[in-house]
Amino acid sequence: MYTQKSAQSEQSLENQLITQLQSLKYERVHIHDEGALLANLKKQLEKINKTTFSEVEFKRITNRLQKGTVFEKAKILRDRFNLKRDDGTSKDWIYFLDTEDWCQNIFQVTNQVMIERSYKNRYDVSILINGLPLVHIELKKRGIEIKKAFNQINRYQRHSFGFNSALFNYIQIFIISNGVNTKYYANNKQQSFKQTFFWADKDNNNINDLKTFTDSFLEPCHISKMICKYIVLAETKKILMVLRPYQYFATEAIVSRIVESNKNGYIWHTTGSGKTLTSFKSAQILMGLEQIHKVVFVVDRKDLDDQTIREFNNFSADSIDGTDNTNALVKQFSNDTKLIVTTIQKLNNAISRKRYLGTMQAKRDKKIVFIFDECHRSQFGDTHRHITNFFTNNQLIGFTGTPIFAENAISNKMGKRTTKELFGDCLHKYVIIDAIKDENVLRFSIEYVGRYTERKNSKNYIDIEVENIDTKELLESDKRLDAISNYIIANHNRKTRARVHSHVCREFG
Repeated sequence: MYTQKSAQSEQSLENQLITQLQSLKYERVHIHDEGALLANLKKQLEKINKTTFSEVEFKRITNRLQKGTVFEKAKILRDRFNLKRDDGTSKDWIYFLDTEDWCQNIFQVTNQVMIERSYKNRYDVSILINGLPLVHIELKKRGIEIKKAFNQINRYQRHSFGFNSALFNYIQIFIISNGVNTKYYANNKQQSFKQTFFWADKDNNNINDLKTFTDSFLEPCHISKMICKYIVLAETKKILMVLRPYQYFATEAIVSRIVESNKNGYIWHTTGSGKTLTSFKSAQILMGLEQIHKVVFVVDRKDLDDQTIREFNNFSADSIDGTDNTNALVKQFSNDTKLIVTTIQKLNNAISRKRYLGTMQAKRDKKIVFIFDECHRSQFGDTHRHITNFFTNNQLIGFTGTPIFAENAISNKMGKRTTKELFGDCLHKYVIIDAIKDENVLRFSIEYVGRYTERKNSKNYIDIEVENIDTKELLESDKRLDAISNYIIANHNRKTRARVHSHVCREFG
């Protein structure tokens, strides 16, 4: 058990963490300098590749590993290396990380590795995977803000991670903790402390303390899966990104839904929570599955179509070719393009117009996953019907920040259709309350204006002095809505300090 004393020392915290990692089946190794780090790396790469390397051959490997930036090293980590053997004729493909069977990697833990350059730097706890330091944990004693650990890692990035063999530039995930609060983030020099995240369970309950975090996040299979599947290499900025917990659980739920059933589903994640990254990672994993013929990401406006393509290509260069017209879309259905981004209008044209049916008919029975952005929009009801009538082996996944329920559904020619009716079960939720709690969006400033305000024990959901009236009629009356609109227009600049703070919510009487 972790000591609960508020004055627990950093050394005590470190020792307890290492003991806990050993209980999770990490091998405890004592590596205190770069020479020992390299010697261990050779042994682990030989084990994982089921071979042996001569000193000259291992030198070729380390020469390869030394090259590049953090971003380029992340690519090297995931690639295979064509090693020239000493006999001069044979070559072997070796790998540094098993990204498919991630649990089969080799997991070790060490501490107090010292790298000396202009400064002597000792790193608290390092998790080695196949001999490479892929996770670094920086600790502070209880009562010390974990931002100091974040700042210390920044100093290591400047002073020593890239020195000599530069193996510490292979770190994928940083973890900072004082025992009470624990956060993680990707190895990205550009990010600020605000881009560090608490881990959470699937119900968005944050896991703060180091012991519980370690059992959940640092369990060997899980941390290896996070590195292998849930680190995104963003091509435009050449940086590493790691998914937040709700993005991880949503993606896991989508993949599970597709693999284990023929049912549809939707993700309810609030606006501003990073749905594009979640949908990209979901699409990327799905398109890698052998049984999936195509993944089609559907949006409802041309400008959003272009925006989504830019964002997807930022995450993975040239992953998507834009479909400028329906002809181009139909060609993408017929060629080997695995991931398609298109507008709802072009998709409807492709499956409705006679001139395209010859090509599209051949795809009717193929396994195709359709991912709908902003699936609460009313026109998705028609498209849902067209798709399910045309494609016989499809599955639909929706993303929305504002799902339609029975109480807020609007009637159209198809009647009142809810998000659940169109897409099935909600696979994961991350609502505005969760986002405010995590400080992913600005809090609302609530101001009460008028003669009645919310009060406990009222028979109506808003407190009014006169009971037994039609509250809905009152709240939705034109006179009241006009008063609200006029008040917002008149006071917006003053209340938001000339729009410096634009997320203002008003509750009116």
